[in-house]
Amino acid sequence: MSGLHIPTPMNPMIPRTLFGPEHEDFRRTARRFFEEELAPHREKWEEQQHIDRHLWNKAGELGLLCPTMPVEYGGSGVDRLYSVILMEEQARAGDSASGFSLHSDIVANYLLNFATEELKQKWLPKMCSGEAVGSIAMTEPGTGSDLQAVRTTAVADGDDYIVNGSKIFITNGYLCDIAVVVVKTGDPSKGAESISLLLIEADRPGFSKGRPLKKVGMRGQDTCELFFDNVRVPKSNLIGMEGMGFIMLMKELAWERLMIGIMCAAGAESVLAHTLDYVRQRKVFGKPVAAYQNTRFKLAELRSEVQIARIFIDRCIEEQIKGTLQVDAAAASKYWVSDLLSKVVDECVQLHGGYGFMLEYPVAQAYIDTRANRIYGGTNEIMKELISRTF
Repeated sequence: MSGLHIPTPMNPMIPRTLFGPEHEDFRRTARRFFEEELAPHREKWEEQQHIDRHLWNKAGELGLLCPTMPVEYGGSGVDRLYSVILMEEQARAGDSASGFSLHSDIVANYLLNFATEELKQKWLPKMCSGEAVGSIAMTEPGTGSDLQAVRTTAVADGDDYIVNGSKIFITNGYLCDIAVVVVKTGDPSKGAESISLLLIEADRPGFSKGRPLKKVGMRGQDTCELFFDNVRVPKSNLIGMEGMGFIMLMKELAWERLMIGIMCAAGAESVLAHTLDYVRQRKVFGKPVAAYQNTRFKLAELRSEVQIARIFIDRCIEEQIKGTLQVDAAAASKYWVSDLLSKVVDECVQLHGGYGFMLEYPVAQAYIDTRANRIYGGTNEIMKELISRTF
């Protein structure tokens, strides 16, 4: 079952009700893009550790970047279900290289929701077209998920800030044209009260990028360190108000965590579909692997759990669209579904036997690519801590 064949996930036990005909038209465009432009070139992306820059422009031309941004800023002004479709089709194609969703649904949202009109007009149209690639720089060496402990500082100097510090594990960092950077302003000892968000252009003197980081999986994704050495940034690049960064981060992090849950649910469905194809074709002792009771029972268990995840994720999506998604539900969607994806992938590797450990098979790629879902966006242990605070 090697090659580029990407099976369609099994029909859900309980039909989905989120999408209309216009959404499915968009899905066909997104599916074709991921299947034709990204999936066939996985080895190239992994070798260079990022996708080709022109694909950002092509995605922009097709309306696949920042589709939810208002028309006046270059977007399509559509609902967030279009973003959901993009994430699902990326996961279905097994693409772990492109950072489109972070660019479109995290970075762009910070600008749209909190930036000045000047910053919106300057950067959102470029992000929609793919002319500018966006990243968000939160994590630092030694701080992990503890955003209050960041040490990157932005010290006021007249009409500017002078920024010093570094960030690590930054998706889209190597190709980024702009970064939304978490910094400490004012008295850094005040913790969350001193956190601000600052847009920093990559061509500013003192802003440098490390080489793409060598990762266990997701090796085609652009991930690197960013360094700030006395970078002078105008105060007009401040996003929101000084000292309000932590509040803005908390408002957007629920959606970011649901995004991970969305991709994990779609990824689990895709891995299960690949495995079903395989066990129907692969013969052991003269009959298909699918003919054995152990295989049938295992697939029945996995399909049931994946369907449970799908229903929960779809309900979370509905709540997100209404603006009523709770922090604990978002945390649960991230931790439980990413845990489930790891379980599904592991079981499906076992059902493939020795071929499940061969990288030409999608299930082996998923084995190394999907593990990070339990770490980024806040570790699953942090998600459980957040849930426990709501008791």
